[in-house]
Amino acid sequence: MNYNQSCAAKGNYGSSNRHLLIRSMQRAAVNIYKTATSYEILVFAPGRIRENFHLDVKGNVLTVSYQPPEGFPRPEWVLREYSRGGFERSFNLDECIDAGNIKAKYVDGVLEVSLPLIPGKEPVQHDIEIS
Repeated sequence: MNYNQSCAAKGNYGSSNRHLLIRSMQRAAVNIYKTATSYEILVFAPGRIRENFHLDVKGNVLTVSYQPPEGFPRPEWVLREYSRGGFERSFNLDECIDAGNIKAKYVDGVLEVSLPLIPGKEPVQHDIEIS
C-alpha cells in the first residue's frame, strides 16, 4: 500500500505561508502500520461526526473524506490549532489488499480503517544495492 496525497491535500497555495498553515490545519493526520493480516490506517479526526465520513474505493485508490454538516458552528477563534472541517485523503492500494472487505470504525476521535491482506498475495520485496 502506498500513500498518495490527494489533490485536495496538495493544493496550490501561492507564495503565502499563512495559506499553508491554514490548509494544513484542515488535513487530518494519518498513521499507517502493518500487521500479519492487514494494513491499519489511523485517521486522527477528533470532534467529527461519524455519519459525515465517507470512504470509497475506485480502481486501486481508497479515498477517506469528511464533510461537516451544514450550519456547523464557527466560533470567532482566539486560538485555533486544529480544524474540525472537511478533508480528503487518498491511498494507493496494492493488489494484495482485499478491497471488498475493508472495514472502518470511528472510536475516540480516530477513524480506524482496516485493509485486509489477501493470503498468499504479499508484494515481492527485495533489497536494492546502492553503488
